Amino acid sequence: MRAVVVRSLGGPSRIEVIETPAPTPGRHEVLVRVAAAPLHPADFQATSGMYVKFGAAAEADQYGVGIDVAGTVEAVGDGVSTVMPGQAVIGLQERLDQRTACQADYVLLEEWAVAPAPKGVPLSEAAGLPLNGITAWQGLGVLTVPPTGWVLITGAAGGVGRLAVQLAAMQGYRVVAQARASDEQALRDLGATEFVPSGDSLGVAVRSLVPGGVDGVLDTANVGPAAMDAVAHGGSYVSLLNGAPQSRRDVKTVNWAYHTDRSQLGVLSALAASGSLSVAVAETVPLSAARSAHERNAAGGTRGLLVLTP
Repeated sequence: MRAVVVRSLGGPSRIEVIETPAPTPGRHEVLVRVAAAPLHPADFQATSGMYVKFGAAAEADQYGVGIDVAGTVEAVGDGVSTVMPGQAVIGLQERLDQRTACQADYVLLEEWAVAPAPKGVPLSEAAGLPLNGITAWQGLGVLTVPPTGWVLITGAAGGVGRLAVQLAAMQGYRVVAQARASDEQALRDLGATEFVPSGDSLGVAVRSLVPGGVDGVLDTANVGPAAMDAVAHGGSYVSLLNGAPQSRRDVKTVNWAYHTDRSQLGVLSALAASGSLSVAVAETVPLSAARSAHERNAAGGTRGLLVLTP
């Protein structure tokens, strides 16, 4: 099979597409034939060596690339009871030091990290649910916001932010979305109540819309102190990029990292199947062009995910 790997850390330019034997599922493992694997900012952390530097992965001579996937179950190991061969699934590879990962022809996942794919949704879109959806869901869950309270979501047009806007609106929160001015209507269509364009003085702009400040901030864009200034006294702030500023004004601050939850994956899948949750895909790119796709992804600027396909 083909697999996207790095054998020399240093960024997207070090990416290779190699030929390697397909793995065999062991007990409680699922072999997935990959239909689509999205690119994320976290891929740059993997290929540049940040995971190793900060202790998230051990030093090795090869690292597989790719965190989440949509595809079809090819085979299952002993003890697997929740999915079966031929079934369309989505899943996460949270083990960051595997020799091959989701950006490949096949990926080996543990059963607890796999859930049925949403029916009626193209697998290229379904692949964008696991990492971004789980991160958005759990980040919102850490906030302490009252019913119908106000939530500011920074980077609201990004992969996590876009899903967070939809999930927050479903939960009854009133959302202030921050993104480029050109993203305003799309985010309002997804459920945002108010909008603040990037570049404005964030605290001042938000407080002009929500006097006293919002109840909570989900900071997907690492805005930091400027987003903190938008929070009301006693509110809460969650950073998804380890950028939480020092707590002041009795604001609860948290640096949050996702963890895979199969039941949450199932709910996200069901929401997408019902049309209540959507993923934006900018472009599908053949696996053979992985290096150039990663270079584009690292440069930023796309609206929607770049997704590798066989």
